[in-house]
Amino acid sequence: MDIKFPKPQYLGAKYIHGEWITRHIPECAQVVLDAFSGSQSISFLCKQLGKKVITNDFLKFNSEIGKALIENKNEILMPEDISILFSDNSDPKEYNLMEQLFTNIFFVREETKFLDAFRSNIDRLKNKYKKALAFTIMNRALTRKVTMGHFAHTQALVYAANPDRIKRNRSLIRPIKDIFSELISEYNNAVFDNGCECISCNEDIIKFLPTLSNIDLAYFDPPYCNSHADYQGFYHLLETYTNYWKDKEFINGIFKKLFSLSKDIPYWLISYNDRSYPDIQTLVDLIRPYRKVSIDRKLYQTGRGGKGSVAGSNEILLVCEP
Repeated sequence: MDIKFPKPQYLGAKYIHGEWITRHIPECAQVVLDAFSGSQSISFLCKQLGKKVITNDFLKFNSEIGKALIENKNEILMPEDISILFSDNSDPKEYNLMEQLFTNIFFVREETKFLDAFRSNIDRLKNKYKKALAFTIMNRALTRKVTMGHFAHTQALVYAANPDRIKRNRSLIRPIKDIFSELISEYNNAVFDNGCECISCNEDIIKFLPTLSNIDLAYFDPPYCNSHADYQGFYHLLETYTNYWKDKEFINGIFKKLFSLSKDIPYWLISYNDRSYPDIQTLVDLIRPYRKVSIDRKLYQTGRGGKGSVAGSNEILLVCEP
């Protein structure tokens, strides 16, 4: 447990609630499904607890974090890998998307050209876990580079020219290459083998659940309506960068179907917020045909948790048992 998860900068990340949530994981639950894994912080904690973790997220860039830190047992980025990643663009005709789309919106041209070159060289790495680490660290670097840590605004360069904002966040004016380099050791040090075959997936959970069996506990942290539900909207740049040239549609889960498909999984933990829709009682009523439900609450003193977590609201954990 002394291995540290790299601190995320992700709306709604459950990083700050990890200890509270994992207190509710029964010791007998050896196989855990993290169905909407996002930043992977809860999957990482479950891996630390010695569980076999199946982590899943519909967004590709999130599933790459899972591949890098949950599925990966021992591969890290070595100096020779960094040398490849920092090389010139291996195919400028194919890899120019960031320069074409995002120059002078989120980054200056020098930075977008560097990002295209870096992306071209990820494909030169021979190991899928090294590739996943390269994506994961670069995507983290990009959120460090942009004010508010997301891309649902077009004021990044305006903010980066504001002395007051720079004083609060020096990363706004630091080269992306430097931020990436600074993060490498933090992510390399988070790679470990817990003795289980953990898996990272990139699936629509409604289609994925029927293919699974022998799951002991499912953790659900779905997008909350009436809050920051459109993660592809907030993180479109990271998804575009990871997939490169590919378009995706974002699909919201359907609670009733989700619970029905999970009926053979003995234990469920469901993260929610009391400002979200549907309300807590409606959600409990949807669960009760399948499970006994108890509710644990944690009051937000500030609004730093994202996904509806304004000060005075409660983070909700629905503990569902046979």
